[in-house]
Amino acid sequence: MTDKDGPKGPAAPADDNSAAMPDTAPEMVPAEQVTAALEAAADFKDKLLRSLAEMENLRRRTEREVADARAYGITAFARDVLGVADNMRRALEAGGEELRASGDAHVIALLDGVELTERELLKSLEKNGIKRIEPLGEKFDPNIHQAMYEVPDPSVPAGTIAQVVQAGYLIGERVLRPALVAVAKGGSKPAAEAPSNDNAEADESR
Repeated sequence: MTDKDGPKGPAAPADDNSAAMPDTAPEMVPAEQVTAALEAAADFKDKLLRSLAEMENLRRRTEREVADARAYGITAFARDVLGVADNMRRALEAGGEELRASGDAHVIALLDGVELTERELLKSLEKNGIKRIEPLGEKFDPNIHQAMYEVPDPSVPAGTIAQVVQAGYLIGERVLRPALVAVAKGGSKPAAEAPSNDNAEADESR
């Protein structure tokens, strides 16, 4: 028998796992740091969006410059070619009808050849975006026409192009050379409006 009143045995050891468990409660991040992080993120996002917008603008500008180079890269060459077209036109206008009326087959063949060459030249220019301006009878436009002098012509409204001294040319949407023109002055004025029937009857009643 054991003595109930005797010394008790050694106490049971405590649970080591429960004693060694660390405190897992999360630390609170200061509000200032959260605000600073959000501001930094917003700043980075703004810079990213600005960079993307600049890249898109650069891409569009580059495409536009390439398109302009293709369309207007031959401007200097085109101006030189216009002199050839002008000389052909002068040759045809210098007594062309009189020479045709002479009935000389060789002369007529020569004129036909010059006309054919001029048409082919104009077609080649148009294929490259160069268009001839023949504004006879149109309203004067200082953007594409250059007035050389005025001519009295009451048969057309003032400001109408009465003569074309030299044809102009456009390249794309730009003026390669303005058309040299003569502008009519002192044209007919619009007729005065006739009084309405109501007004006429009122006058008669008076």
